[in-house]
Amino acid sequence: MTKAIPERGRGRRLPTAEELRIWRDFVETTEALKSRLASRLQIESSLSPGDYVVLLALSEAQDNQMRSSELATHIGWERSRLSHHLGRMERRGLIRRQECATVPRGAEVLLTPTGAEAFRRSTVPHLRAIRELFVDAFTPEQLLAAGETAAALRAHLDTHQEE
Repeated sequence: MTKAIPERGRGRRLPTAEELRIWRDFVETTEALKSRLASRLQIESSLSPGDYVVLLALSEAQDNQMRSSELATHIGWERSRLSHHLGRMERRGLIRRQECATVPRGAEVLLTPTGAEAFRRSTVPHLRAIRELFVDAFTPEQLLAAGETAAALRAHLDTHQEE
């Protein structure tokens, strides 16, 4: 049986013991899920979660390419983090970088045939892992509630962005 959390004002009060317990459960479970998905992805496809998110973005982009700065914004990474990661991916032949013809000092990131094949091979096993480790943990009603909870949290975070 789940305890109801009473609604409180939006003041600057600290979380209650029960709210902190729920927070820790959420954070620890999310980290465990991310870790298991990352491990499965690495074992089954030799891709890291970072590789996968970059390859996914490029596979969905027009002509399988994006400006580096646009890619960083799209996946929510800082440019320096992306630059270092792209260097590792480029050495493995998954992507290629080239100068942007329209923007001085800009770079285009292109999905290579090797990268496209690695992404294609990783997709079904990764989606199976998502089903097994996340979707199958819930009833259909719980899954809908989890989606609503994630949407509410995302909307709240979007309205409270750091300035």
